[in-house]
Amino acid sequence: MANGTYKNFGEHLRWWRKRRGLSQLELAGAAGSSQRHLSFLESGRAAPSQQMVLSLAAALNVSLRQQNAFLASAGYAAIWRESQLGEPELAQVDGALDHILAQQEPFPAFVVDRHWNLKRANAGAARLVAFILGAVPEGPVNLADALLSPAVMRPFIVNWKEVALHFIRGVQADAIADGSPESSALLLRLLSHEGLPELAHSPAVEEAPRSLLPIHLLKGSISLNIFTTIATLGTPQDITVQEIRIENFFPMDEGTTSFFRQPTA
Repeated sequence: MANGTYKNFGEHLRWWRKRRGLSQLELAGAAGSSQRHLSFLESGRAAPSQQMVLSLAAALNVSLRQQNAFLASAGYAAIWRESQLGEPELAQVDGALDHILAQQEPFPAFVVDRHWNLKRANAGAARLVAFILGAVPEGPVNLADALLSPAVMRPFIVNWKEVALHFIRGVQADAIADGSPESSALLLRLLSHEGLPELAHSPAVEEAPRSLLPIHLLKGSISLNIFTTIATLGTPQDITVQEIRIENFFPMDEGTTSFFRQPTA
């Protein structure tokens, strides 16, 4: 079995328990069960109730998407829906995202999904992209590919190795935590970019400790130094809502601040 493909609930449960590094006793205690019952569930000698499935999934700290997968492997219907941005059910979320993007102006802000596919951006983000690439790309955009590809952002990031190493370590952590084929596929795709496999196995050693890792962009005579924050939406009850990330960029010096505060043409 690999990357989250399971034959039954017991196999599914055992795979996640081992991935989390838990013994049967530890997981049973966290889920309010007994080691004997957990052993029976993993072997298929006992079938779980819906509540037990959810209790085990919660104890394993898996996402709403994976909780649905747990339920399906035990023969139960999914309980967490996956809405789409723009649908009436997510009107309040859409409003909150628009507010966050507007409040970040004139500095860049992006909304992405769990695989870094761009969902929306503010005017500051469009200005940054147009400055670097000459124009805002049309069609789907994946920020992870844009950052790591030699053909997009890489030539303009002075400290690209540091930035890329930090980013790819985050994607690796996501893939471990998520355990889905899609997350593993994203990691493999990113590691296929030139120089990434070697970089991913290098130690993260800095010459001097810093409170933040800057992204140093340079194009022509214009130098920009920015750092990012990643925010998520709290108390999600929908898969899409849980997987949304908002990345805000902030200037690290007066020159960068002035660049973004300049009136647009």
